[in-house]
Amino acid sequence: MLLSSIHRDEICTTATTHFAEPENRSESQKADYFAQPKEKGEFDNLNGIKPEDEEFLEADSHGYLSRCLEGKKASDVRLAAISVGTASRGGLGKLSIRGNTSTRRLTDLGLKAISRGCPSLGVLSLWNLSSVGDEGLSAIATGCLSLEKLDLCHCPAITDKGLIAIAMNCPNLSSVTIESCLNVGNGSLQALGRSCANLKCITIKNCPLVGDQGIASLFSSAGHTITKANLQALNISDVSLAVIGHYGSAMIDLELGGLHVVNERGFWVMGKGQGLQKLKSLSIASCRGVSDVGLEALGNGCPNLKVFGLQKCPLVSDNGVVSFAKAAGSLQSLRLKDCHRISQFGVLGILANCGGKLKAFALANCLGIRDIDFEFPLTTSCFSLRSLTIRNCPGLGNTGLGVLGRLCPGLTHVDLTGLQGITDSGILPLVQRSGVGLVKVNLSGCVNLTDNLVAEITKLHGGTLETLILDGCRCITDVSLKAIARSCSLLSELDVSQCGITNSGIAILAGAEQLFLRVLSVAGCSLVSDKSLPLLVLLGKSLVGLNIQHCCGISCGAVNQLLEHLWRCDILS
Repeated sequence: MLLSSIHRDEICTTATTHFAEPENRSESQKADYFAQPKEKGEFDNLNGIKPEDEEFLEADSHGYLSRCLEGKKASDVRLAAISVGTASRGGLGKLSIRGNTSTRRLTDLGLKAISRGCPSLGVLSLWNLSSVGDEGLSAIATGCLSLEKLDLCHCPAITDKGLIAIAMNCPNLSSVTIESCLNVGNGSLQALGRSCANLKCITIKNCPLVGDQGIASLFSSAGHTITKANLQALNISDVSLAVIGHYGSAMIDLELGGLHVVNERGFWVMGKGQGLQKLKSLSIASCRGVSDVGLEALGNGCPNLKVFGLQKCPLVSDNGVVSFAKAAGSLQSLRLKDCHRISQFGVLGILANCGGKLKAFALANCLGIRDIDFEFPLTTSCFSLRSLTIRNCPGLGNTGLGVLGRLCPGLTHVDLTGLQGITDSGILPLVQRSGVGLVKVNLSGCVNLTDNLVAEITKLHGGTLETLILDGCRCITDVSLKAIARSCSLLSELDVSQCGITNSGIAILAGAEQLFLRVLSVAGCSLVSDKSLPLLVLLGKSLVGLNIQHCCGISCGAVNQLLEHLWRCDILS
């Protein structure tokens, strides 16, 4: 790699590029020094920066050199030095540049240097760079023909011109992400669709110039190769979804969010297009046009759908989610968040009509879910369900949770975070009904639970329980720790933050020979003091994580001793 292959204007700032003479040498020593043969790619100084640079160049799993520059570290001079210094090793394979307000010395000249010195560049990520534009991207297009992945975020100077050059010159391009690039429009997507035969992944977020023309052209041309798409906050209409539903024959993973112009007909037509036969994962968020009718059409039109997530779609009601559950016979995972028209009738309807394959069901912030006092036939139990998550649904109480517990006898993972209205009697049916053994239980923020529940959990599931989270369960005391120490032989993570735990409880854990905790959190336990120091050290033989934040009874001196003794453990204090 010759220095002359990088143009002077690409590596100069205000000073002239030169070789620095060795200091404190005689004239004869200097002559001998410059007469010595240099290894390929070896230069002493490039505007004060060594070509190999002072930072470590990482190699990824494929053996490619990978480099990430952030803030002030990103400059034209540094990119030129990297280009020269890595040439003997084949040049960079991956380059990521993350700019900020201090990134002022990086321009198109830096990318030109990379394009000449790193012909094997396969991955390029540019974030928050206002001074890099089409000229630099076009240089990458002509010099780095092996480019496979391009990620552009907040690059306002880049327009369709630069991306069209990439599309026309990089035949191996398989993944493109364009986020918040205000001057990128339909022309870029048209070129990507026409020229990139290997395009598999496309992400377009918050690009106001992108519309139906670009999306429709992209998917009508490349729908047979694109397997993953993420479209967020775009000014597209029903037309784009209709094209995706018709031409997306290779689509496996689709995310749609913030499409405020799309109405009910768009989602209905996308489902009716019958082109999404291979779709396995679908996520829709903040799309006001999603309705019950559209949801049912999607269920019918995506026969292989296994994972579905719905968030902030205000028109969807119980009828929609139940119809979807009936239609999507392959569904294994369902997530509903901020869908306030869904009630407990809808939840029970989903469990009764999921086709026997649903393994994970999650509800979060669904304010329409409230206790309903009625008899539900147990013949409709969802035996396939293994994971149930209900987070921050304040209307759900003991009655509703008890019904869910009786309907789901195969649970291994339970997350009931933030259900402040439930007590032991509400969770007991769920705990007692599980016949395969609970593995992970998260009861954070369930403030009314007591030691009696923990005793029942450990009695019935101590042989399978691996994770128990009781953060904020203020009625939990050392009695629970005694039950845990006695019965939980597989427990690796325990969180009793903000509980009524004392030094005696820590002693119980430290003395339990069968316990092999990896992560322990006692954050906010004011009754734990310096007296627990030797006990925590004893527990630390197996710990990789310890949280003692906001334990006012533990002094700074004790914390320092813990840090000294448990140097292998990650301690939060």
